[in-house]
Amino acid sequence: MSGLIEKVSILGNDSIHVGYNMSSHIVDEILTKKASSTYVLITDSNIVKMGHLQTFVDEFNRLIPSKRPGSRILTYVVPPGEANKNRATKAAIEDYLLEKGCTRDTFILAIGGGVIGDMIGYVAATFMRGVRFVQIPTSLLAMVDSSIGGKTAIDTPLGKNFIGAFWQPDYVFVDVAFLETLPEREFINGMAEVVKTAAIWNEQEFSRLETYSKRFLKVIRDRRVDDSVDLTSLKEHIIKLVLESTKAKAEVVTLDEREGGLRNLLNFGHSIGHAIEAILTPQALHGECVSIGAVLEAELSRYLGILSPVAVSRLYKCFAAYGLPVSIADKLVQKRTNGKKCPVDVLLQKMAIDKKNDGSKKKVVLLSKIGKCYEPKASYVNDEDLRFVLTDEVLVKDFNSAPSTAVVVPPGSKSISNRALILAALGKGECKIKNLLHSDDTEHMLNAVAALKGADISFDDNGETVVVTGNGGNFTATDAEIYLGNAGTASRFLTSVASIVKPDSNITHVILTGNARMQERPIGPLVDALRTNGSDVEYLNREGSLPLKIKSGNGLKGGRIELAATISSQYVSSVLMCAPYASEPVTLSLVGGKPISLLYVDMTVAMMKSFGIEVTKSTTEPYTYHVPQGHYVNPAEYVIESDASSATYPLAFAAMNGTQVTIPNIGSSSLQGDARFAVDVLKPMGCKVEQTATSTTVQGPTKGTLKPLPLVDMEPMTDAFLTASVVAAIANDTNQSTSIVGISNQRVKECNRIEAMITQLAKFGVRAKELEDGIEVFGIDYHHLKTPSDGVYTYDDHRVAMSLSLLAGLAESPVLIQERHCTGKTWPGWWDILHTTFNVELDGHEAVVETTTAKANEDKSIIVIGMRAAGKSTLSHVIAQTLKGFKIVDLDDVFVEKHGDIKEFIKENSWELFREKEAMIAKEAFEHYSKNTVISTGGGIVETEASRKLLKQQMKDGHIVLHLHRDIEETVVFLSQDKTRPAYVDEINQVWERRKNLYKECSNYFFFSPHCQTEREFFTLKKTFSKFIHRITGGAISSIPNGRSAFVCLTYEDLAPVSSKLTRVTNGCDAVELRVDLLKQHDSHFISNQIGILRNQTSVPILFTIRTNSQGGRFPDDSYEDIERLLNLAIKLGVEYVDLELSLPESLLDSIASKRQFTKIIGSHHDFSGTVKWNNVEWENKCLLALKLNVDIIKFVGTATSLNDNWELEHFRSLHTDKPFIGINMGPLGKVSRVFNTILTPVTHKDLPSSAAPGQLTLKEINEYFGQFGGSSRKKFYIVGKPISHSKSPELHKTFYDEFGLSHTFDKFETDDAAKVFNDLMKGNDELGGCAVTIPLKIDMLKYVNELTDSAKSIGALNTIIPIGDGRFIGDNTDWIGIRDSLHQAGCEIAPESSVGLVVGGGGTSRAAVYALHQMGCSKIYMLNRTPSKLTEIKNHFPSNYNIHIVDSLDAIDKDDKLDAAVSTVPGDKPLDDQLISLLKKLLEKKRGHAVLLEAAYKPRETPIMALAFSRGWKVVPGSKMLVNQGIEQFYKWTGYQFSSHIDL
Repeated sequence: MSGLIEKVSILGNDSIHVGYNMSSHIVDEILTKKASSTYVLITDSNIVKMGHLQTFVDEFNRLIPSKRPGSRILTYVVPPGEANKNRATKAAIEDYLLEKGCTRDTFILAIGGGVIGDMIGYVAATFMRGVRFVQIPTSLLAMVDSSIGGKTAIDTPLGKNFIGAFWQPDYVFVDVAFLETLPEREFINGMAEVVKTAAIWNEQEFSRLETYSKRFLKVIRDRRVDDSVDLTSLKEHIIKLVLESTKAKAEVVTLDEREGGLRNLLNFGHSIGHAIEAILTPQALHGECVSIGAVLEAELSRYLGILSPVAVSRLYKCFAAYGLPVSIADKLVQKRTNGKKCPVDVLLQKMAIDKKNDGSKKKVVLLSKIGKCYEPKASYVNDEDLRFVLTDEVLVKDFNSAPSTAVVVPPGSKSISNRALILAALGKGECKIKNLLHSDDTEHMLNAVAALKGADISFDDNGETVVVTGNGGNFTATDAEIYLGNAGTASRFLTSVASIVKPDSNITHVILTGNARMQERPIGPLVDALRTNGSDVEYLNREGSLPLKIKSGNGLKGGRIELAATISSQYVSSVLMCAPYASEPVTLSLVGGKPISLLYVDMTVAMMKSFGIEVTKSTTEPYTYHVPQGHYVNPAEYVIESDASSATYPLAFAAMNGTQVTIPNIGSSSLQGDARFAVDVLKPMGCKVEQTATSTTVQGPTKGTLKPLPLVDMEPMTDAFLTASVVAAIANDTNQSTSIVGISNQRVKECNRIEAMITQLAKFGVRAKELEDGIEVFGIDYHHLKTPSDGVYTYDDHRVAMSLSLLAGLAESPVLIQERHCTGKTWPGWWDILHTTFNVELDGHEAVVETTTAKANEDKSIIVIGMRAAGKSTLSHVIAQTLKGFKIVDLDDVFVEKHGDIKEFIKENSWELFREKEAMIAKEAFEHYSKNTVISTGGGIVETEASRKLLKQQMKDGHIVLHLHRDIEETVVFLSQDKTRPAYVDEINQVWERRKNLYKECSNYFFFSPHCQTEREFFTLKKTFSKFIHRITGGAISSIPNGRSAFVCLTYEDLAPVSSKLTRVTNGCDAVELRVDLLKQHDSHFISNQIGILRNQTSVPILFTIRTNSQGGRFPDDSYEDIERLLNLAIKLGVEYVDLELSLPESLLDSIASKRQFTKIIGSHHDFSGTVKWNNVEWENKCLLALKLNVDIIKFVGTATSLNDNWELEHFRSLHTDKPFIGINMGPLGKVSRVFNTILTPVTHKDLPSSAAPGQLTLKEINEYFGQFGGSSRKKFYIVGKPISHSKSPELHKTFYDEFGLSHTFDKFETDDAAKVFNDLMKGNDELGGCAVTIPLKIDMLKYVNELTDSAKSIGALNTIIPIGDGRFIGDNTDWIGIRDSLHQAGCEIAPESSVGLVVGGGGTSRAAVYALHQMGCSKIYMLNRTPSKLTEIKNHFPSNYNIHIVDSLDAIDKDDKLDAAVSTVPGDKPLDDQLISLLKKLLEKKRGHAVLLEAAYKPRETPIMALAFSRGWKVVPGSKMLVNQGIEQFYKWTGYQFSSHIDL
C-alpha cells in the first residue's frame, strides 16, 4: 500500500520524506542522488527478524546494476537494546568498516529505532572524520523525535548520550509501514513525543489528537496472529500525526540547529522525564517517563501561575487517553518497575546534569497554554518549586507574608458540574458547559458517560469549554467495568443512570466499581429504591456498597418510589434526574426521617428546570416530588458556578489572618448551600461580610480575635463544616466552644470526617469532641497551636487536606501535610493559590525512602501462614530454634484462650464470626508481638479482606510473611483423619484452589515441604529449612565460593522417581542446578515440589535455571511472562542462586535483579554456534550489561572449535575480574576450559540420564585432569595415636578420595608420643595435608598447633590438625559434629530450654559429647562415670550455663526430668561397673518420646549400653555413624569437599 510521499524541509532541504511502504523510493532516491562505492546497511537483529533488512538488500541488489554499477552493499547487525549503545559496539562497527576497506565516500543507512539512529549517526560523524548517512527510523519514537535534528550519541556507564556530535543526516526516510510490526507498548511509547510536540507547538493538532485516542488504541491493540497490526483504517491519522510532529521539530531545528535556546522547547517533559527515566529504566520506557515528566512540568507551570488548571487537565487526559502513564504512582508503572522509588533528592541530582542547564541553574520548559510555551526557551526554575511538584507531601510555612487583599476564583462547583454532565448526557443536542470543574470526580463522570455512549464529548476554547452532545437518554451497556475511584457523587448518580441503560447485543449489564474506600461507602438505600422500582441490581462484594452489577434493559417502572434520604441527598438527586425516562411519571417520596442536605435537592430541581423538566413539590406530603415523563432539551450553553464549598477555604483564610478575600462569582443567588458560609458562619465569628447576588467578600478581624459560635446548624452546607472547624480552632474564648450540628452524613464521606477532624485537630493541641450529629471544638489562642510531630494525615480526603492547610500556617513551625494530591478531587490548584496568591512558602517533603536492597530481618517477628497440616507448628519451632531468642505464638491457641474451643465456637456461632474474631486476634498479635516472635496463624486467615490487609501491611513494614505448604494430597490424607478441628465447608482441594492465590499475594517467602518418608529425610529437611530461615532473614547470606568449586546440572524431567539418587548425584558439589526447562511441567506447584524434593535430599545450595531455546535449553524464547513468573517464584522460594539469561529483555532482567533479596544472581550468556569468539564485542556488551544489573556472578559459555579458543577464554578471564566469573567452552575441544575454570564449574554425574551440555565432565574427571595437568598436588594425610591398627579412618578417607578423583593418601602413624608426631610428620613437611588425632593424643597435641577453633578450645581437646601454611597449624575438634549429626539423623528432637541430655563416660570424647549436647540446645546435661571424680574436672572445665549434673546416686536424678538424648563414650569392649549399670538403668527409663542414644564406641557392633538402651525403647545409633560423620567434617576441613552420600563401615 504505497502512496504519496510528503516532504518536509529542514535546514533548507526537503530531506525528510514521509510516506507508506517507501522501500523502493528510499533505495531509488539514495542510488540516484548519493553516489558511493559502498553502501553500508546497519541495523539490529530484531529488525532482521522482521525481514526489513532483507527487503532493503533485495531492493539494492535490484537497482544497483542499473543505477550504480560497480558499487557494493555491506550489512552489519548489532544486538538490540540500549545496553549495546556504547563505545565497544561503536568501535566494533568502525573496525568492521575498516576491515572492509570503507573510505570517505561510504554511505551508511541506519535502519532501526532510536538506539540505532543515535549510535550509527555518531559512527558516521567520526568515521573518516565524517561520512554521509541516512536515518530510516522504524519506531514511532524515532520517527518523530530522535531521527530528526542531527543529534547523535552513545551511552557511558555514567549516563545516556553524554558522548556524541551534531551530524545531520542526508535524509530522514519515515516509512509509516514499519509501524505495522511495532509492538503495542512501543507504539504507545512513541505517542508521548507526539502529544508533547503538539502541546508546545500546535493546539489545533493537540485537539485533533484528543479526538483520535480511542480509535487509535482500538486499532493498535487489534493484533494479527504474528503480532502485527493492520493500520489501514488509521493510516491517514498516523501519517498526519507523524507529519505534524516532524514539521514542528524540523522548524525548530532549522531556527536553532545547535540548541541555542529555541530547540530546548522540544525537551518539554524531558527535564523531569529524563531524571525519572534514569531511575526507572529499563522497565519504564523513554516515552512513558516523558509523559509523566510533561504532566509534572505542566503542574509546575500551573504552580507558578503561568498555566491554567484546564490546560493541565487536558494534557493529563490526552496522555492518559493514549495509554501513557501520568504519574510515577501509576499502577502499571509500579508493577513494571517493581515499585521502584524516585526519591526527590535523586531526581534533583539527575536534573542537575541536564544538558539544557546553565551551570548549576536548572532549566525547564514551561507552558503558558496548550500549543504555546511561556518563553522561546527553557526557563530557570528553583529547586524549592521543583521539590514541591515532585513530592506528595508538603511543609506549609507561616502565613506572615499574606497580602492584605486578594481575589480568588475557585474552580467550578463539583456538585453542579456532575449534575450538568448527567443532565446534558440525558438531554438531546449540544450543550456547551463552561467553567466545568476539571477534577478526578468529573473525569470519572466524563469517562463513564463516554463508555456508556450517552453523549459525544469534545472541547472548545483551548479546553476551557466542554461540549456535550447528548443522545437523549440512550445509554448502551459496556463490557468494561466502569471505575469511579473515590468519586461518591459519580457513583450515586451513575447507579440510577445504569438502571436505564439498554443492552448491547450480548452485553446485558453494567458494572460500577471504585477504589477500596469507595467500596466501603454506603449506597444501599438508593439500590433498595431502584430494586423496588424494577431494577435488577446485584452487590458483587459487600452488601450496601460498590461494586454493583446492574442489569440492562429493565429501566424504571415509575410510579411511587420511596427512598430513605437521611444519609445522602445524592440518592435523591440521582433518582430525580433519571425519573423523566421512567415508564410512568414518578412520585418520589423521601422517608425515614428528615432528609439530609435538602438544599442540594433544590439545586437538582432547579437545574432540571434549566434542561426542560419541571419538578413540582407535593402540597399534601412532606418531602415528596412529582416528576413528569419527558426528555431533557439541552440549553446551548450552561455556565457552572464556582464551587461554594471550595470558596470557603480562601474566605476562611481571610477570617483567620485578618485579610480580605473576594470570591467574584458566588453570591446570594447561588444554587449552592455553601454560599451561605460567609454570612452564617464567618460573620457571627467577627468577620465583616459583603455579599451581593454574584460575589462575596470577607474581611477578617484582627488576627487572633475570632469569636466562637455557640451553636451553628450546618445541615444546608455540610461539606463546609471542616472549614468551620479549623476557624473555630482559633476562636479563643475559654468560656465558650463552637458546636457544629446537622452534619451526621459526613461520617460516610471519603472518610469519617468528624472523627478525622477530632484526631487531626488534637495534633495541633485543639480539643474537639463528637456530638450525635456534629462536632464541638474548643478553640485556643493561635499562638499556642502545636506543630503535629508526625504531620497531618489527610485520609486521602480533599476537604480534610485543604481545611487543615489553613491551620498549618498558624502553627509555630512548618506543618507537614501528607497526600497533598488528594485535593485534585475538587481543586487541583489549591496549593498554587496558597503559593502564588497568598504568598505562602511551601516546601515539598518526602518520607524516608526505603532502600530496595535486601535488609536483615534482625528482631522483626515472622508470620507463618499456610493450610492446616502444612507443617506450620513443626517448622515454627525450627524457626524459633534457628533464630535464637524467638518465641512462638500460635494464634489458634490464643483464640482458644479467649473464646474457647474453635470447633465449638463455630458450631455455636458461625464461620463468619470466627473469621472476624480471628482478624482481631491477628491485629492484636501483630502489634503486641512485633519483635522476636514466630507468629503461627490459622489456615484460613487469608479468607477475609481484613486479615489480608493486615498481612500485606506486615510485609510493607518489613516483616517476613512465610507461606508454608506441603503436597496437597498429603494434606488431604491428614485432614481427613483430624477430628480435633471443624470440618471444612468445602472439599480440601476446593479450599486450596480458593486460597492458593490469596496465600501468594499475602506472603513474601514460600517454602514447600514434600512428605518425609525417613528420619534422614526429615533431618535433611529441617537442616535445609534452618539454612533457608538464616538466609531469608539475612543471618547467613550464601557466600560465593572463592576457590575451585562446582555445581551439578540435573537433567531429570521429574525428581520424585529419582529422589533417592539426589544425595549421591550432588555429592561433593557446592550447588545443584535445577534445570527448570528440562522438567516435564512448569506450573508453580510442580516446580515448588521439585525444590522441596531437593531440599529433602540434600542441603547444598540450589541454582534455579530456565534455559531458553536460543541459549541451548528447551524453554520457549518469547515466553517472557512464564519466565518472569518462575524466576519470581524462585526468589520467593529463597533459592541460593538464580540464573538470569542476559539475552532476555532488559526490563525483565532488571525487574528480577531488583527483587533478588538474598538470592545471588548469575548473569549468563551462551553461544552454541562457535562463531562468537572471545574477542567479539558481544561478550563485552553482555559483560557491561551484567555489571549494570549488578549480578553477583557472570557466567559466559562459548563453543570451542579449536584449542586456541580455550586460551582466548583465559585471556578474556584475565581482563574481567570485576565479578566472580564462570567461563567455559562447550564441545570436546572445550573440556580443558572446564578443568581450569576457577569457580562453580558446571559438572555432570554418571547417574544422570544425560549431561546438560556438550563436553560436560564429572567432578571426579575434572579433579583427575586437574591433577594430571599439575594443577593440584598430592597430599599425605595420617591418623595418629595408639592403638590404631583397627582404625577405619584410612578406609573412610580413601573412599572420599576415590569418589572425587583426588590423588591424596591416608596412612596410619601409630604412636603415643605427641612430639614424635610433630617432628616426624608436621615439622617442615609441605606434603602434609592433615592429621586425624585419636587417643591418647587429643590433649597432648594442643601445644603443637598455633590456633584452636572455638570447639577445640571449649572441649579442651582436638581430633583434627589442619596445615595453614608457613609451618602453622590449626587444631579443631570434629567429634562433636559427628555426635550432633548422628543424633539429628536418627530423629533426635532437642527443644531449647526444656531438653535434657546424658553423657556416659569421662574421657576426651565425653567432653565433645557435652559440647555437642549443649550446642544442640540441651538445658541440662547429666554425666555418669565409673569414677565420678573425673567428671568434676569436666564440669569445672565448662561454663556454668552448660548446667552439668554429676550422677553419683539416685538422689542426683530429678524425678521430673525426661531424657531426650544420650551419648556413651566408655569403651564398648570393657565390663561395666555395677553401680554405673544401676544408675544408667534408672536414667534410661526416664526417656521422653523419640529419645536417641549414640554409642561412640564402634567395637563391638552391639555394646552392653546399646542393649540396655534398646530394651528400654531408645533409638540406638552405632559408633560407626559418629566415625563417618566426624570424618566427613574432617575431610571437608582439609579439602573443601562436602561428602553427602551414604557410607557404611
